[in-house]
Formats: sequence, C-alpha cells, structure tokens
Amino acid sequence: MDPTTDNAGYTGHSGAASGARASLEALRTEIAKAVVGQDPAVTGLVVALLCRGHVLLEGVPGVAKTLLVRALASALELDTKRVQFTPDLMPGDITGSLVYDARTAEFSFQPGPVFTNLLLADEINRTPPKTQSSLLEAMEERQVTVDGTARPLPEPFLVAATQNPVEYEGTYPLPEAQLDRFLLKLTIPLPTRQDEIAVLTRHADGFSPRDLRAAGLRPVAGAADLEAARAAVAKTAVSPEIAGYVVDICRATRESPSLSLGVSPRGATALLSTARAWAWLTGRDYVIPDDVKALALPTLRHRVQLRPEAEMEGVTADSVISAVLAHVPVPR
Repeated sequence: MDPTTDNAGYTGHSGAASGARASLEALRTEIAKAVVGQDPAVTGLVVALLCRGHVLLEGVPGVAKTLLVRALASALELDTKRVQFTPDLMPGDITGSLVYDARTAEFSFQPGPVFTNLLLADEINRTPPKTQSSLLEAMEERQVTVDGTARPLPEPFLVAATQNPVEYEGTYPLPEAQLDRFLLKLTIPLPTRQDEIAVLTRHADGFSPRDLRAAGLRPVAGAADLEAARAAVAKTAVSPEIAGYVVDICRATRESPSLSLGVSPRGATALLSTARAWAWLTGRDYVIPDDVKALALPTLRHRVQLRPEAEMEGVTADSVISAVLAHVPVPR
C-alpha cells in the first residue's frame, strides 16, 4: 500500500497506541472537510510528524498546499505560522533577532516565526541560500542559536516547505545538503474532475479557507497522541532481512547509470524510519517489504540526482527508483 496513492483505512490494537492510531486516522476525515482529495499528502505529513521529520511539498500554485498545512494544524490543535520566502528575506526574519529595549537599555530576544509547531515555508526556493540555510539548524537540531545562546523550539516541530515545480525564473534551487534534511518530498497533484467540482460546490455554498472553524473542522488529536504514537513506532520491529533490503535499495541507486548521485546512508536511515511509521499506521508492529516499497518514492526522490543526459531523455527520479525497486530482490 502506497501512502502517496492509497486511501485505505487503518486497523488498530488495544491500549494507548490504539487510541493514538484511531485519533490520527480521524485526521483524514477531519481535514477532508477543508481539503478535497489530498489523503496521500495528509498521510505523508502524519508520517513525517511520527518520524520527527520535515516535508517538501511540490505542486503548482492553487492546489491547497497552504490550506492543507493549516487544516492539519487545526485538526491536531497545534500552533502554525507561515513565512512567504522572497529574495529580500533575511535569516533573522525567520529565526528571530536581538532587539534593543530603550526602557531597560538592554537587548532582548524577539522570537521569529520558526518558534511554532508547524512552519509553512512558502516558496522556499525564492530566497537566497543564506536565508535558506538559516532553517538548517532549526530543522536538524530543533533549536535556534542567536548571539551564542541556543533556544529550543516547541515540540512537535515540523517544517513544511513548498516550491513551484514549473517556474524557476528568479529562484535559488535548494542545495543537496538541505534537500537531504527533508524526510519526505510529496507531490501535490491537480485534482480530478470530480474533486474539482466538489471544491467549487463548497465555495458556492459559502466555504472560506480563512475560516476553518466555520467549515466544521475541529481538533481530533493532539500532542499527547503524537507522543504515544511515536513511542509505539519506536517499538516496531525491524528484522535483519528488512534492514538489508533497505540498504540494497539505496546501494542500487548509487550504481544506477542514470544517476550522478545516489541515496546516502542518511537516506537509508530515513527510509527505514518512514517504513516503520507506515507499518504502525497500517496496524502492524513489524515492518514488511511492502512498507519499504510504499515509502521509497516520497523518501528517496529528492535524495538522488539525475545525469544531464538522462534528464534530456525524459528519465525522472521516480522512474529510476521504481526500476531499482523492481530489480532488487525482495526478502522472503
């Protein structure tokens, strides 16, 4: 089952983990009150939260990327902030900075928008590398250091960064080192005809994306559910055969003639992590090869680099990874 295409429900076990799974399962239904037809993206965001990872959302303007993150934050009762990345944005505009207080004659720290639970970094590739890199410490260390003082970020913390896949004029492509910091790259497709009709019908009936409460969207899970779920995911068993399967897939990408850069060991670790989260969400306490296959594309597609000649021939990262999955022997 592929979380990027599958709409199947989940099964559960008893105890706190079962309650957490049921709450996270309810997210799909709740978010669907605001966002039509994006179940796979919702699943990807939940997997990222379970793995304490970050997500790169790629899609053309107008496919509800911002609304999706806002709806997720509302359904989880988490704080969210949005930053529109522009060429003149400075690092301090994201992380915060020291501000002089004339009354006390001292400098005090003014937190930036990164101090939130869900940060939407809109069009991250429109800001220069210096500002892009200001997110690196926050994403990796979950803290911000200003004037030598480290300030921890709230928990949970997730960066959902968006980029437009068709308009590259005046943009600054993310370097490989920063792309590797994103756990998943989710592609947000244009809606089907039926879904688009449903969107228009909702708007005709008075739906406003700026007022999610009026749409009936309510919190169905919280930070406690996430913590219980993370603890359960950490106990999901991984056999030596599954670990070897993950390694074989990643090593095969490094040998592909279509790629100039294959998946790093960090990418292998990420794939194992997302496969465990997906296994738990589908109601199992152990990982099977299908879990690895299900998460391979969203976890690995941004961690490989195509050779120019392969790109000219129409080869894509997804097609290379799919070919690798088809050729690497599956453990029995």
